[in-house]
Amino acid sequence: MLHSFPILSLVIWLPILWGLVLLVPYFPLKIVRSLGFLGSILCFISTLVLYLRFDSSSSAYQFAENHSWIPYIGANYSVSIDGLSLLFLLLNNFLLILVVLSTYHSVKKSIAAYLFCFFSMAGLINGAFSATDGLLFYVFFEASLIPLYMVIGMWGGQRRVYAAFKFFLYTLVASLLLLVGLVTLSKFAHGSFSIAQWHELSLPLDIQVILFLFFVFAFAVKIPMFPLHTWLPDAHVEAPTGGSVILAAMALKLGAYGFLRFSLPIFPDASHLMSPIIFSLSAIAVVYIGFVAIAQGDMKKLIAYSSISHMGFVTFGIFSNTIDGLTGALYQMISHGFVSAGLFFCVGVLYDRLHSRKIADYGGVVNVMPYFSALFVIFAMANCGLPGTSGFVGELLVFLSAGNSSIWWVLVLSLSLVLSAVYSLWTVKRVIMGPVVHDSVKSLVSMTGCESTILAVLAFLVIFFGVFPAPVNKVLLHSVQNLVRPVT
Repeated sequence: MLHSFPILSLVIWLPILWGLVLLVPYFPLKIVRSLGFLGSILCFISTLVLYLRFDSSSSAYQFAENHSWIPYIGANYSVSIDGLSLLFLLLNNFLLILVVLSTYHSVKKSIAAYLFCFFSMAGLINGAFSATDGLLFYVFFEASLIPLYMVIGMWGGQRRVYAAFKFFLYTLVASLLLLVGLVTLSKFAHGSFSIAQWHELSLPLDIQVILFLFFVFAFAVKIPMFPLHTWLPDAHVEAPTGGSVILAAMALKLGAYGFLRFSLPIFPDASHLMSPIIFSLSAIAVVYIGFVAIAQGDMKKLIAYSSISHMGFVTFGIFSNTIDGLTGALYQMISHGFVSAGLFFCVGVLYDRLHSRKIADYGGVVNVMPYFSALFVIFAMANCGLPGTSGFVGELLVFLSAGNSSIWWVLVLSLSLVLSAVYSLWTVKRVIMGPVVHDSVKSLVSMTGCESTILAVLAFLVIFFGVFPAPVNKVLLHSVQNLVRPVT
């Protein structure tokens, strides 16, 4: 009965429609917040139904829906999911709940419009992770930029317009190349935009390389990979807390997901040929960007550079073409969603009280906010891959895959772990530990109920999936095995 119900369309469109309801004028502020929280719960429940009904023993796409959309160019409204998509849908809709909760304390103006942006963004991101038609993927992929652009531009910091424009310009230029690649692939598939049909193509190596470069540039900007990363720190610094959370935890993952859904299965030989270049760029990201993170005095900018460094692990694992590497990359993406969200929420808690993100303005926070400090330390430890946290599992699997390529890659990646420990623990030392050195820190008040709930839930998940990764691995196993393809 459920399989005949368009549950996947509900997951995609319910957030968007619910966001429109929140824009109805004359709703009192209390009603808007309550409706927002109720809607986020319903969206997550709809995704949870997918997880409970998902057959993890199969690598096949499930919950498929296919309807004619633009027939004269061969595009269809075609959606379905496998294990890769399912985990990102769960993460996306779970984080929507936390973002809505965070508005109770941190957002003071235009609440309905703010929530609409996040609900519509959640639906569009769900669509991108579910689309099995290339043109439909492109529409969702691009449309998700609009509400994020609005969040940065309307609720961001002093340089929000600059940051929003830079973010939009980078991603727009890259996406134009993606559109060219998608249209070209449809010609090779006799006018079809079906991603499944594209996976069956056997393209000559020279064509693969050319198209691979189009796709890799588009997705590399989105991740972002070195040296196309310069838009991200500005976007993170100026974005409100909720914007930074979704940008780091979900929007960046769309680029890595594009590699998994397009680059590896459609251009396997080009991916193998170009993998040394990807490995080199990933190694530069995890090491060089690690040094850059150490030099930061702004907590948000430090976390932003940390995200770029960690995504270097992800791209390395993806192009290793091994089960360990791909599983590690995917686990790292899920873990990074929890850890980066926790860190940005922690910075948001401090900023809402002192209106400063500068590390130098803090010190000795543990003396006035011990519970908050304990949670901050958990996220910092997970950020540097401490065993027992979710950050360790993905990095370990990527290390195993790197050992299959060369011991030198292992040494380079090991250096990145040292650097992540340096900037994570040094931040803890300067912000959390020691005596109180500023009178403003003495005035810090305890967290609200919403803030405590958000951080406690994220900390629990970071530890739970660090100790018990089986639920994630079970969903991923067959989909990852299906991705590992022989090269000629």
